[in-house]
Amino acid sequence: MARAGLRYTGAGRAEAVAAWLAASAPGLCRVRRVGRSREGRPLTLLSVGRGGRQVLVVAGPHPNEPVGTATALHLARRAARRADPGLTWHFLLCLDPDGAALTAGWLTGPPSARRHFRHFYRPAVEGQPEWLPIAGADSSSETAALVGLIDELRPDLQCSLHGVDAGGAFAQLTDALPGFGPAFARAAARTGIPLEVASHDAYFWPSPGPGVYLMPPPQAPAGFGAIEEADSTWAYAWRYGGVTAVLEVPMWAVPAVADRRPHPAPGTAVRAAARRLVAGCERLAAEVPEGVDGGPLRRAAEWYLEVSPRLAADWLAEPVQGASVARVTGIELHAVRAPLRIAALLARLGAGPRAAHAVAEGCRELRRFGARRVPVDRQVALQAAAVRAAVAALT
Repeated sequence: MARAGLRYTGAGRAEAVAAWLAASAPGLCRVRRVGRSREGRPLTLLSVGRGGRQVLVVAGPHPNEPVGTATALHLARRAARRADPGLTWHFLLCLDPDGAALTAGWLTGPPSARRHFRHFYRPAVEGQPEWLPIAGADSSSETAALVGLIDELRPDLQCSLHGVDAGGAFAQLTDALPGFGPAFARAAARTGIPLEVASHDAYFWPSPGPGVYLMPPPQAPAGFGAIEEADSTWAYAWRYGGVTAVLEVPMWAVPAVADRRPHPAPGTAVRAAARRLVAGCERLAAEVPEGVDGGPLRRAAEWYLEVSPRLAADWLAEPVQGASVARVTGIELHAVRAPLRIAALLARLGAGPRAAHAVAEGCRELRRFGARRVPVDRQVALQAAAVRAAVAALT
């Protein structure tokens, strides 16, 4: 397990650790810049080893999910101590350093939910660097750097390190990895983190084991939720025969996301969640401050306000008879989480007291789900174990 008392790691600190590793073991560890962010911040790659099989670990794809950089450094230190002659590890220390700069205040104080959401930022989908641009749009410099890295390395395995604010751990794979599911489940049991058995992000995808989901292949029908090669950097690695594992661990664990028992009244609960989500968005739409540019913070808030009512309509159209407690809990969590995120963004834009009140109420609602904080060392331990399990499945 990662060392107790571990903290989240900012991009600047990660670069300093990478430089120290490279100086300590110059024949084994190398650091280079593979691009710059839209605002000019460096995109830094730490490589460890000189084996033939290539493993690319991408940290910091979403700025509100800070665990990945700490996990990447944990794995890099381990690789430097126990070099595998058959592998070369490549750690992209932070894919979105501009976004990370907007959430940096979260890393320096007590890890409470209120503090997290006071510094919350997650870009609108078109600004998230793992998604490739729609036709006719320009690629962001971060996306272009990651695509170029995949073209250069042709990784056998790409691991994208994500996080969940409140829920459980789960993994999304672009192809089956034999033995991965049991190893992932054992690591989750060791760390005491629940597995999401009906993930809101991957509910309609095949699930070969608890908390493990297979992304539909590029040729799957559009209605099946296929992620095309043209859509994401996860699927982009397919062209070289590589497998991508998207690995999610929670900051606050909600035990009910692992509950497979039938929910006693799923229809009633889902309708209530949909009403809550729509009503929350309607109230918050009136709080968007006029005459404030707000840059990416405003664009993110407006995107959430646009897509959330459509999501509520999808819930109402979905058959839920016989749905599990886990499935309904995932929907209910999202009905709290989306307005909470919108309110947090609006509060940062200087909206009125209603936005701040909505943040406080949303944090209280998360506690009503029984959410408990997961120490950073346990988040890192599970995510690192998942990466190692994925590597083991390749060999």
